[in-house]
Amino acid sequence: MTDPKQIQESVLTRLTAVIDPETNVDVVTMGLIPQLDVDADGLVRYKFRPSSPICPIAVFLALNIIHAIFEVEGVSSQEITVTDYMQADALNQLLKEEIARLVLSRT
Repeated sequence: MTDPKQIQESVLTRLTAVIDPETNVDVVTMGLIPQLDVDADGLVRYKFRPSSPICPIAVFLALNIIHAIFEVEGVSSQEITVTDYMQADALNQLLKEEIARLVLSRT
């Protein structure tokens, strides 16, 4: 699959299986992914906004989102930006490192 729109639809469908254990609602329905774009090379760029600035499961959810997106055929890599979270800078760095690790393990 190389069509960015198809990949985007598949990513959003896959993310409906990432459930917030505190609410039992998926991250898409909760509006935790307010922006998601896919380019022609399969790079997925998106924002993740935890449910609160001090969300105790933000790291857990972000890691589950990253892993779910990599399960979608056609995804070559991803860039996540955490917003509206007290520890956003630290979490963004952690997630960038996790994505780099996962990209390396796929080659």
